[in-house]
Amino acid sequence: MLKDGMILLGKSDSAEVSMIPGMMNRHGLIAGASGTGKTVTLKVIAESLSEDGIPTFIADVKGDLTGMIKDGDQNAIQERLDSMDIKDFKTRSFPVRFFDVYRKNGLPMRAVMQEMDPVLLSQILGLSDTQEGVLQIIFKAAQDMDLDIIDLKDLQAMTQYVSEHSSELSGKYGNVSKQSVGAIQRTLLELEQQGGAFLFGMPGLDINDLIQCVHQEGVMNILECEELFRHPMLYSTLLLWILDLLDTNLPEVGDSEKPKIVFFFDEAHMLFDNASPALMDKIKQIVKLIRSKGVGIFFCTQSPNDIPEEVLGQLSNKIQHALRAFTPAEAKAVKTAADSFRPNPKFKTDEVITNMKTGHALVSVLDKDGAPTIAEETKILPPMSSMSPADNAAILQTVQNDPLYAKYMKDVDPASAYEKMDDIKQNEDAMKAEEKQAALDHKLEEKKAAAEQKAQLKSEEKVSKETTRIAKKLQNKAENELINIGIRSAKSLLKGFLK
Repeated sequence: MLKDGMILLGKSDSAEVSMIPGMMNRHGLIAGASGTGKTVTLKVIAESLSEDGIPTFIADVKGDLTGMIKDGDQNAIQERLDSMDIKDFKTRSFPVRFFDVYRKNGLPMRAVMQEMDPVLLSQILGLSDTQEGVLQIIFKAAQDMDLDIIDLKDLQAMTQYVSEHSSELSGKYGNVSKQSVGAIQRTLLELEQQGGAFLFGMPGLDINDLIQCVHQEGVMNILECEELFRHPMLYSTLLLWILDLLDTNLPEVGDSEKPKIVFFFDEAHMLFDNASPALMDKIKQIVKLIRSKGVGIFFCTQSPNDIPEEVLGQLSNKIQHALRAFTPAEAKAVKTAADSFRPNPKFKTDEVITNMKTGHALVSVLDKDGAPTIAEETKILPPMSSMSPADNAAILQTVQNDPLYAKYMKDVDPASAYEKMDDIKQNEDAMKAEEKQAALDHKLEEKKAAAEQKAQLKSEEKVSKETTRIAKKLQNKAENELINIGIRSAKSLLKGFLK
């Protein structure tokens, strides 16, 4: 509920507890055990942001948030409103845009594969550092071949090409291990089986479509995640990719009067589970820098211990619902949560955290000077929209009436790596055939030349033999003639002596 330009969260004793919209880009945490009211708190904040003209992006893991498109039940919440002495509270619906990677209950949400950060894509595929290096070679080879990698089948085709040409590509780009290529091929197949083919393609998400208002009210962009949530790596990396898009494409605005968009990351622990060091660095960088782009991030999870300390330290607005402390690990989580609040001399923080009722939360937010307020146990307002999910027919009608329906609903499949690969292979086959024919022609020419040379040598040998024979014959004739001359001379000489 927006009151006097402030986001009214609820009441502590008789005092109102509110958040300043201009401080929402300092990020926040909504934590608490299951069933303690985190989703209601999220809805209350998102509704107030919408009233203030601030769009939101919300991951809906359980399907609880679809009721934003319906008016709430005034009678069902009137008793709570009376107990808080809240006047002029009107139930209503809000402008909502539904997205769904699997295209059942929302507009398609696609990423152009070659535009995704390599660290994020490697995280989706669960690649090792070596395999990530080979993946980058695959993209570089595609770039050098002037091939676009738009969707999953493009990457599969390009990976197969690199596998078949690993020896020659290793000389140009570095070692292309067939084992690494084979591992990438297996992960791509697994991603395809998870429905990952729906995630990649065109038209890709235009980040400006998330930052829209309807009648001066911020649009709630709700990502349907019930099916996506079954694939934790895909779920967490997709949300981080959207944050990365915002960080990359939005201009610096510094400390603005209010944020451009506020992002709610439900089940946030999944972002950090099994995250590689490179991904953790990416997350920390985004959380630290994105506030200057006018983007606020609220992490929603069961325990503050789910959030790494470096990230937790960046979350200035804290809303802590009840935690239970039945085990040593749970007691440690309560202490961590209590230590993160500015103490209130009226109570012991850790005792309040373990004893709060459902719908109550310990709240510490930033004041107008940017300093954290003391912790207050707060009875949270009910949401203005329906607390029950909308039916599928109402969701489908909202999707079909969305102004962006025509823009996103139909796939665009340009001629990219997959489509051009047949031509490349045909050209390679033609070149190989030409090379083979040229080699054959060369071999025939060599054989012909060898035969001609042999014939020439044979002819020369024959001439040489004939010449030798004639020369020998002439020599014999000359010798015989000399002998005859000698005989005649001897006869003449003898005849002279006998006279």
